[in-house]
Amino acid sequence: MAILLHNGQIVTDGKQFKGSILVENEYITDVFQGEVPSSVMQNSDVVSCEGKLIIPGAIDDQVHFREPGLTHKGSIYSESRAALAGGVTSFMDMPNVAPQTTTIPNLEQKLAIASERAFANYAFYFGATNTNIDQLRALDKNLVCGVKVFMGSSTGNMLVDDEETLRNIFSEIRIPVAVHCEDENTIQQNLATYKAQFGDEIPFHFHPKIRSNEACYKSTKKAVELAKQCGTRLHVLHLSTADEMELFSSEPLASKQITAEVCVHHLWFTDADYAEKGALIKCNPAVKSENDRNALRKALLDGKIDVIATDHAPHTLDEKIRPYTKSASGMPLVQHSVLAMLELYKQGVVTLPLIVQKMCHNPADLFGIEQRGYIRKGYYADLVVIDLQQNTPVTKDTILYKCGWSPFEGTTFSSKIEKTFVNGTCVYENGTILDITKAKQITFKH
Repeated sequence: MAILLHNGQIVTDGKQFKGSILVENEYITDVFQGEVPSSVMQNSDVVSCEGKLIIPGAIDDQVHFREPGLTHKGSIYSESRAALAGGVTSFMDMPNVAPQTTTIPNLEQKLAIASERAFANYAFYFGATNTNIDQLRALDKNLVCGVKVFMGSSTGNMLVDDEETLRNIFSEIRIPVAVHCEDENTIQQNLATYKAQFGDEIPFHFHPKIRSNEACYKSTKKAVELAKQCGTRLHVLHLSTADEMELFSSEPLASKQITAEVCVHHLWFTDADYAEKGALIKCNPAVKSENDRNALRKALLDGKIDVIATDHAPHTLDEKIRPYTKSASGMPLVQHSVLAMLELYKQGVVTLPLIVQKMCHNPADLFGIEQRGYIRKGYYADLVVIDLQQNTPVTKDTILYKCGWSPFEGTTFSSKIEKTFVNGTCVYENGTILDITKAKQITFKH
């Protein structure tokens, strides 16, 4: 039977209106404003959404689900289930796993794993190295969301620091080239200064001094300049500084060759939070000053930043709670990203249409994702029903990440993800994953 999500507050295409959504099989087959025909009511399983918000499922364009090879931290199974609880229905996973996704057979292995274990729709980046340009040239552009280039320190051999290789990648690759920008030489010089003073026990509040604004700006400026020279479709990930905002334009997304992403933690935390959170909010690039956070928030409103994501990066607590130089960088966020942004909406920082634009519409448009990211007739029914009046406490008992912790632990969000639909099927409801796997591989029209 068809499903009718009835009389909810729908947010899509820059509008908010009271309406109903008809779902049949995997798709949205109609969107009604006002009255619904009686024949539709009679022939549908009617789900009352009175007083609830309905948005498209969020598309997270940057996650590390740790499979294969690092599954003591997380897995495609565990982290995609957590994503559903957070209203994230599609994810794009990064290549720094073991083995790294830097060869076509390794990409095929990840796709095979996801086809059996993913609960949310999935896609994967292909990783660039100094030596795999032939693999990049041979990629089927419809099978990957983009090519990931680390222009800062990274795992194993994934730091791309050979100038000729960088120029070849930027010149030849015609799908999005997604970059992590931090200047490695600057970081190492800063680290040496603080190690000379503190040894391994560097206080965590120096993290943004080590992975500094200068390191970010220098690398991002280099990437943007090279992309302009080469005509690259460049996407700069997890921006973290006020300085970098001058490198991006506010023109409409459809006109941009160079786009920008910000992560939830850089919109939420500041360097004042190191006193309480310490290693738990150590990430690369670092959480920086309140001035930087405010500049990122303003850039969202101005259109310089196009996408909100998470850089979801789980580590075990043992890997995190170590002296500074041995503490892993990254934090798990995908279960709470939409809730955190709704909190910023209630604080007056952003609007509901802007959240939907940056977390749903723009990732779909930027990467050329087919039939997702909007509430439109003929699109896949990836939908989230939200109660803005119910609280969500973040506790050990409610965290679904395999690593079992969250930087938001102790926070109570004032909204609740009530239901999540993936490809027309309710897969999460009121705190329970329904163990129905309806996920699909995301397809692209680059």
